[in-house]
Amino acid sequence: MLGIAASILLFLMMVLTFADVVARYLLNRPIRGGFEITELTLLVLIFAGLPLVSHADEHVTMDFIDRILPPRARQAWIRVMHAVCAAIMFFLTWQVWIKATRIASYSDTTDVLRITIGPFVYFMAIMIALTGLVHLFKVFSPGTPRRQHATT
Repeated sequence: MLGIAASILLFLMMVLTFADVVARYLLNRPIRGGFEITELTLLVLIFAGLPLVSHADEHVTMDFIDRILPPRARQAWIRVMHAVCAAIMFFLTWQVWIKATRIASYSDTTDVLRITIGPFVYFMAIMIALTGLVHLFKVFSPGTPRRQHATT
């Protein structure tokens, strides 16, 4: 569901950018608040993709330690790394939630369209928490498969 939502957001962002560029350069009338909408859509797109990337094990990895470990030790190492990632994500969730509460209490909005920013920061915190849950699941799931990358 997150993947479909992210795809739709990306498409809408492309349409908005195209329309804004056409309106700006051909009609000399840019879309009012187009930049703000693009910023907020990009925020949602990035944070909606975070749990998807972690679930698919498509994040950036450095496997120089994995290569020298025997298979059982490699599985343990991968589980430890997922636990570390989960802990970091839960810490970030806590910090971003605090920031979201502060922003919401100020009723902070964007400059042009006056869109409330607080819900977007809460969304960030929720997606970071979901990413932490994905890593936590990978710690305890049997086998914890990891995508095999081509070695170069």
